Amino acid sequence: MQKKRWRKVVIVRKVLTFAIAAIALLALLYVHVQFPASEITKLPDKLPTQHESSYQKLSRERSWTQELGPPHLPKAPLAAHKLDVASRNWSLDKLWKPPPNRDYVPCVAPSPLYTSSPESRGYLLVHANGGLNQMRAGICDMVAVARIINATLVIPELDKRSLWQDSSNFSDVFDEDHFINSLENEIKVVKKLPKELASATKAVKHFRSWSGVDYYEEEIARLWDEYQIIRAAKSDSRLANNNLPPDIQKLRCRACYEALRFAPKIEAMGKMLVDRMRSYGPYIALHLRFEKDMLAFSGCTHDLSPEEADELKAIRENTTWWKVKDIDPVEQRTKGYCPLTPREVGLFLSALGFPINTPIYIAAGDIYGGDSHMSDLFLRYPLLMNKEKLASIEELEPFVNHASQLAALDYIVSVESDIFIPTYSGNMARAVEGHRRFLGHRKTINPDRRTLVRLFDKVDQGTMKDGKNLSNRIIEIHRRRQGSPRKRKGPISGTKGTDRFRSEEVFYVNPLPDCLCRKESSYTNNSHSIR
Repeated sequence: MQKKRWRKVVIVRKVLTFAIAAIALLALLYVHVQFPASEITKLPDKLPTQHESSYQKLSRERSWTQELGPPHLPKAPLAAHKLDVASRNWSLDKLWKPPPNRDYVPCVAPSPLYTSSPESRGYLLVHANGGLNQMRAGICDMVAVARIINATLVIPELDKRSLWQDSSNFSDVFDEDHFINSLENEIKVVKKLPKELASATKAVKHFRSWSGVDYYEEEIARLWDEYQIIRAAKSDSRLANNNLPPDIQKLRCRACYEALRFAPKIEAMGKMLVDRMRSYGPYIALHLRFEKDMLAFSGCTHDLSPEEADELKAIRENTTWWKVKDIDPVEQRTKGYCPLTPREVGLFLSALGFPINTPIYIAAGDIYGGDSHMSDLFLRYPLLMNKEKLASIEELEPFVNHASQLAALDYIVSVESDIFIPTYSGNMARAVEGHRRFLGHRKTINPDRRTLVRLFDKVDQGTMKDGKNLSNRIIEIHRRRQGSPRKRKGPISGTKGTDRFRSEEVFYVNPLPDCLCRKESSYTNNSHSIR
């Protein structure tokens, strides 16, 4: 019965979508308005040519990726129109304006107590696990660990067995030579083990999560007495976020933001995508985590059909390394644990005041359900772009079937965007936010999902209108959620053990105070010498 009712709702929604699209088409045919150049962002004469990707077949279900221009709007009376233009320009300037940086600049130089690379006691092998951004953080932590235990770091092995099934090696994703050369005064890095040690016995260890210097100096470094090679089975979250010597924290930042840059072909392609987005003016990078794997993992089913919810549940139950199987989707969403849906994103951006001609880069993989879930967002914001719209098949071909390399392109476009908005606080969202903070606190709007879903539910229930009142509420809620400088958050009061570490803000989300200093502040550093 419930499925029949849902099918009727779906049919009605499709009819309404078709009707809205027809009305918009008629408006395009019969209405023509000349906007003053000062009122809107100048757009190129045509959008980039759309190409069908050889690895992402685009169907009618993906019509939001098709080449469409923004619809024309009715003309206001002249006197009111001039006042409205001035008001709108002021509001737009305020929307795009970055938060005050308060004169914070990167300060990652080592202290006078920091010695050059110490003599190596052995080799550290690292298996970097997870997706791109989880691996990036883990690799940077392992640079610090190698320093602490006086190890020669062998170029890490990237995860090839995870959900993404990416065969990329380190040099396919990162600039290997730059990584080695940048760290020559910190630790020794080699591309592979010496031949004479290729078959030597290795100490394979799962380093304890969120560990401090004492753990590595006392428990792990002791292994050098018996082994020449230590292998880290995993790299994620193996180093504490806080309470480490200042020089170790600065080393993590040097590794992350200076040494570990992407391979030249990725950097070049990323720059090209940024330039093409900039041809439309200031743009938003929207990390839209409405992908099949994310929804299956989180158990979030809002705005999905019963059939789609069943499909995601089956994926979760059949994915052995996902430990939590029984999830209440309503409770998840109420607590703010679900990514915003494309429809909710449209409501959010409209409430903040972004106009219909705002260029938006979708930093994501395949959106679950395609146009059936993207139509609401597309009707509000037709300038939705992604890698496949900005580049040709030939340009993207080198990155095909390599999830980490494609994710790296999204990372670059997101870091360089005028505004970054993540719909869920995952590894990429955290990494991009931290990098943008390091580069001068570029504007990052973090949606308060728990509060937003309550407001959106009121709109759906008819107890609140999608208008000025909703807009004022949402603007006020997010006034202090735009990436302005602040110290990294510590653990939640009352938490203990592992839960205490989990509740901390991750080091790479906010490198302040360890790696950012005020310009007027004289250099002071209480670093301990790491020998």
